[in-house]
Amino acid sequence: MPVSPFASATQLAALIRRRKLGALDMLDTYLARLESHNPRINAVIVTRIEAARKEARAIDRALAKGVKLGPLAGVPMTVKESFNVAGLPTTWGLTEHKGKLVAEDASGLGAVFRNP
Repeated sequence: MPVSPFASATQLAALIRRRKLGALDMLDTYLARLESHNPRINAVIVTRIEAARKEARAIDRALAKGVKLGPLAGVPMTVKESFNVAGLPTTWGLTEHKGKLVAEDASGLGAVFRNP
């Protein structure tokens, strides 16, 4: 099922919840857009693609088992680098923070990234 790049997060979540499209398939759709557009606009500077694929597969498995997940489970997203994501840089756009990785997720992000 084709996904509109302009669909809302709730529309995307509904597709995943109803299993019309898998979380991994949706992720790959948006990764293809990233690969196509990001070289020109440089909007995403750090990725965690393999971790995202692992998490998408886990979401697909959980849904197949009937596990109820959070309302946006499986919806691909980006996080501004001014929010801590464990293992990634949080620079706030300041060059003196370049290369400094944070150890813990910002409050609340753990539930987003580590679910299920």
